[in-house]
Amino acid sequence: MAIQIVMDHTGDTRHTFEQTDPKGLAQAEKRFKELTGQGFTAATRTSPGELKVTRSFDPTADETLFYPRLVGG
Repeated sequence: MAIQIVMDHTGDTRHTFEQTDPKGLAQAEKRFKELTGQGFTAATRTSPGELKVTRSFDPTADETLFYPRLVGG
């Protein structure tokens, strides 16, 4: 089972899906495109404590983290 974790000002929301389920994959890819289109940065876990920024949906990723664009002042 794979997971997409969306970070925001309220904490995080977790969306799980089966990588072998075409419907689940389609929903995960749609969510990926929507979030990155809104300015979220996506990163996949490569090993414990290691993340790699990604610009395209990876159906084989076990964990994808989305975090909002940082705003400075």
